Amino acid sequence: MSTVRTGLVAALLFLFLAPRASAGENAVALTGEAAVLMNALNGQVLFQKNMRAEMYPASTTKILTAILALERGDLNAWVTVPEEACRVEGSAIGLQAGERLTLNDLLYALMLASANDAAVAIAVHLAGSVENFAAMMNEKAKALGAQKSNFTNPHGLPDPGHYTCALDLALITRYAMQNPAFREIVKTRLKVINRPEADRSQGPPQEHLWNHNRLLERYEGAIGVKTGYTVEAGQCLVAAAQRDGRELLAVILNAQGAAVYEDAKQILNYGFSHFLPSCVVRKGEKVASVEVAKAGPGKVDLLAGGDFWYDFPLEGSPSLTRRLELAHKIEAPLLAGQKVGKLYIFDRGQKVGEVDLVTARAVERVSGKSWLFWMAGAALLAFYLGTRSAGRRRKRRVVHRPRNYRW
Repeated sequence: MSTVRTGLVAALLFLFLAPRASAGENAVALTGEAAVLMNALNGQVLFQKNMRAEMYPASTTKILTAILALERGDLNAWVTVPEEACRVEGSAIGLQAGERLTLNDLLYALMLASANDAAVAIAVHLAGSVENFAAMMNEKAKALGAQKSNFTNPHGLPDPGHYTCALDLALITRYAMQNPAFREIVKTRLKVINRPEADRSQGPPQEHLWNHNRLLERYEGAIGVKTGYTVEAGQCLVAAAQRDGRELLAVILNAQGAAVYEDAKQILNYGFSHFLPSCVVRKGEKVASVEVAKAGPGKVDLLAGGDFWYDFPLEGSPSLTRRLELAHKIEAPLLAGQKVGKLYIFDRGQKVGEVDLVTARAVERVSGKSWLFWMAGAALLAFYLGTRSAGRRRKRRVVHRPRNYRW
């Protein structure tokens, strides 16, 4: 009786007869220095150009600032603007020291008007200082798999130690877009905020916030997310769009002028028109059967705990494989639907997705005494069948004994 153990216990279980996904740099000609196109559903990279090159992110930094504010702050809380926020350079909405706004309104100023003063106000409110907030940013970025990034401020003004790459920005944005409040903010074209404590003797405060992201009105299905620009970073854009139930993320770094929008349109069009989404694994699909310790003889089926979709290019070659990774020891009792491992999906050796493996039914534990009783019963049955068979053989020998024998 074999036992399934920890690790990759099954390799190369199948080969899909479907096209190979390609993320080559020659599919689309872009002006931006770096770019990536990602499937927002599963994180699959559909196109890339220098996606791991370290680059200045400019105000696309604020995507990470916003998600930290949403996760760690109270949107209804009042934030007092520190003097430090009023001195920051670049784009701003003219916040005044001591003025109070809600965190929610500051987030709209951050993401629509790209307000650097709002970024600093949020950072100081949540962490006490810009430096402490930067540490929070780096911790979060690493947790999301952004390994080639380092942040020193919440707004993206140039600093030698403040950098990221196109792939990291896509990973951070993919995570952020799973937050409903973030999605609502970045798709908004106009937001009117309240600044009741602003000193109006200095002039009318900016309360009408127009989204800087022109792609929202220039591209069908656009739903966000953030622009950015400094002389050092060039024009930067992180864009998201939905069509026919699909959602794609595009990152363009260091483009020039309006070309950043054309670059984004090109790779989004490429993604929507050159790939065919297919469900590789369906929820409830039987993946394997394994033996369960302390449950007597028998096996339990393992089912996929969810769907996994993959975008196959219209041209290419088959490539996907599956591998299982199970818990160190699968033993009873088990609940129906209990997670006991993972099914990993690979494209030519690179992991592209995973789904949980769950039990198809409950499995009760067999106690030691019950196990001995079962074994004893099996032994008695075997003994009975054996003696009965021996009796039949003796009877056959008597029946066929010759009749002309003598005593």
